[in-house]
Amino acid sequence: MSNIAEQMSLIRQGAVDLLPEGEFERKLAHAEKERRPLRVKLGADPTAPDLHIGHVVVLRKLAQFQSLGHQVLFLIGDFTGRIGDPTGRSETRKPLTREEVAANAETYREQIFKVLDPEKTTVRFNSEWMEEMKGADMVRLCGQFTVARMLERDDFEKRMKENRAIGIHELLYPLVQAYDSVALEADVEVGGTDQRFNLLAGREIQKAYGQVPQAVLTMPLLEGTDGKQKMSKSLGNAIGVADAPEEAFGKLMSISDDLMVRYAELLSVGMTDLRGRLEAGQIHPMEAKKSLAEDIIGQFNSPTVAKAARTHFEQRFQQRNAYEPDQVELEGDDGGGLPLFQVVSRIGFAKSNSEARRLAGQRAVKVDGEAVEDPLHRLAAGGEYLVAVGRRRLAKVRILAPSS
Repeated sequence: MSNIAEQMSLIRQGAVDLLPEGEFERKLAHAEKERRPLRVKLGADPTAPDLHIGHVVVLRKLAQFQSLGHQVLFLIGDFTGRIGDPTGRSETRKPLTREEVAANAETYREQIFKVLDPEKTTVRFNSEWMEEMKGADMVRLCGQFTVARMLERDDFEKRMKENRAIGIHELLYPLVQAYDSVALEADVEVGGTDQRFNLLAGREIQKAYGQVPQAVLTMPLLEGTDGKQKMSKSLGNAIGVADAPEEAFGKLMSISDDLMVRYAELLSVGMTDLRGRLEAGQIHPMEAKKSLAEDIIGQFNSPTVAKAARTHFEQRFQQRNAYEPDQVELEGDDGGGLPLFQVVSRIGFAKSNSEARRLAGQRAVKVDGEAVEDPLHRLAAGGEYLVAVGRRRLAKVRILAPSS
């Protein structure tokens, strides 16, 4: 391992909170004295089938711990995933089935090792201990926390004021996540800033069970491609770890220059100094963005694949000077024409009709240069329309009259 000062310098990079102040250094010193690695925990509920690069902000921090010789405990919350994390929710989240959670968990196992070292990572599932917990054990766990303390959470407090329902099972979520730290004997837990309450609850529960409480490290939440909201698949602003390299490259090229700098600081390997280079005029923003996109994509694929994605972008979007839209013909339905959401879905600009409806509702779909918010807006048969989703996907669509 590196010396304590070097380790602290690396651990602090990009972090928001190191809690409690000074405890990290004491834990590092103690681990060095005992000649053992720290046990660094990250919990992730498999509530969606894929990870996006917002998750990578935290994964890269774990990879830094591994580079310092520490052991990562990647906890897949297959039990908590069936409860549903209430963090940031204005209403009760629909619980997932066991089958949905299991399928999503398998993709998580595959994708985390695009960033983490498998030999320094232990993957666990919290169903291992939670499904074995008896009623008396759960009563004991619940006895370590008060309702008043639980309602200090911003989301619960807000829902109480708005007379929105809070399920009893939702109150259990932070307790189960906290107990995971007991089961894993975690020295450190890492998470996004939105998880601060849950991470600190882990300290309290560890104390109640006679363990030395974990230190807590929080990382910033990454904005999505819209530059406004937290990256989320459900908001349509995410770049998936498993996205096709050419698609991911195009999404990265669509972000603003300001967001480019933030992505560089939180995600890049070789461009963390991008802000200074831009301010000094040492690199053109377009060149910077292409290099950053290649850097990020190269972390999940080979450098050769990342370079090919860049070449594809340059050939298709730059060497033509203008993007030439695809020409598409669609047959109208029995009513003549087609509703907008069906057009967007059928030309491949959305993976499903429901996603197409959502994109329209987010004003992400334009017809002849005008945003159309109503997914049921009909494009008449016999017409030709320029349909765009975002700034990258563009098609000239001709609606044919339905065949008799």
